[in-house]
Amino acid sequence: MPWSRRRFLTSATAAAGVGIPSIALSQEPVRFGLTPVFLTNDQLLVDGLRSYLANAMSRPVELVFRRTYAEITALLIAGDLDAAWICGYPFLRNFQALALLAVPTWHQEPLYQSYLIAGTKRDASGLSDLRGDLHAFSDPDSNSGYIVTQSELVARNENPASYFKRSFFTYGHRNVLRAVASGLAQSGSIDGYVWEAVSATEPELATQTKVIWKSEWFGFPPIACRRGQLATDKVQLLQSALTGMTKTAGGNDILAMLQLDGFTVGDASLYDGIRRRIEILDAAG
Repeated sequence: MPWSRRRFLTSATAAAGVGIPSIALSQEPVRFGLTPVFLTNDQLLVDGLRSYLANAMSRPVELVFRRTYAEITALLIAGDLDAAWICGYPFLRNFQALALLAVPTWHQEPLYQSYLIAGTKRDASGLSDLRGDLHAFSDPDSNSGYIVTQSELVARNENPASYFKRSFFTYGHRNVLRAVASGLAQSGSIDGYVWEAVSATEPELATQTKVIWKSEWFGFPPIACRRGQLATDKVQLLQSALTGMTKTAGGNDILAMLQLDGFTVGDASLYDGIRRRIEILDAAG
């Protein structure tokens, strides 16, 4: 059944557990961090996700938003969050402290790509055509929105610091798309999942850009927790709630809004491709 706002509101109300005593508000809430990997901060989606998780875990949920990956990762490592949806790069950089809790699946795989995009009128077909550009990146801790392009330049014996005339961070993949579409940037590095998702929901925006290069496939941005907390009741409940989203109407409606198939437990080996990109950058100093 196609998604509709009315149907989602109905499902979200049911998921909220209105009048259902199983959600004990006196319990310590599960604190779940979110970053710009989220497609949007649409209040309907945020409220629906919070309600679904609270009902699925029978305990209150607090969604914590920050502008950057670094801020959310720092809160997670400090123990101020129970789990967070971060990126593969900070997950690997903090691998001794963090554990993999769940991985989203998109087109039936826990994988995504990095895209390079440019304006549709631009005569460009790859990274070599972007030299001297004003280039938009997403976040300094974003694999698809920064690390891939930087490591690609190093692998081609180019200097990332001088290859572009100027570059800037937008702190959101959708903001990269907006910057290139509006002409604020001549090109950009973006999460392929986000570009494809926006293409489906806002084609008038995405069609002002074109994809000129795609990377290899990487493990999708993960849900992570502190390594020592993986076996705790709260974290295990959250894992079950995420991997069980496809079993409820409310969960399926949230997935439809996110344009994801679901969540799987996954394996850290999914991030070996990102690890290789990090090694390229580390070797270059």
